[in-house]
Amino acid sequence: MIAAPPAPLKAAVRGLCPRCGARTLFAGVIAFAPACAACGLDYSAFDVGDGAVPFLVFIVGAVVVIGAVWLQLAQHPPFWVHLLIWPALTLALTLGLTRVGKGLLLALEYRARAGKLPT
Repeated sequence: MIAAPPAPLKAAVRGLCPRCGARTLFAGVIAFAPACAACGLDYSAFDVGDGAVPFLVFIVGAVVVIGAVWLQLAQHPPFWVHLLIWPALTLALTLGLTRVGKGLLLALEYRARAGKLPT
């Protein structure tokens, strides 16, 4: 028997199938699995693409720029400190938020029945 579907944000953050709640949404860091191994939901039926990425670029860019300016004005670190902190933080935030954003879009599409879903 299939359990109650998880909330979309919970499914996105934890990588859960939006139908059964199994931890099968992602096959890689930001790549979806082809289908849920537990309930068989075909993830390719959803057209998520990279729809979340443009918004996340603005969010990550704002966080990094504000953080870099604040650090420079408050502490005046050497330039190499900026080179250590900001590229790593940018990469981590971009990958993490892209994963959550794509998972959230898929979970919301499932909830709204926007994909070609089996009944």
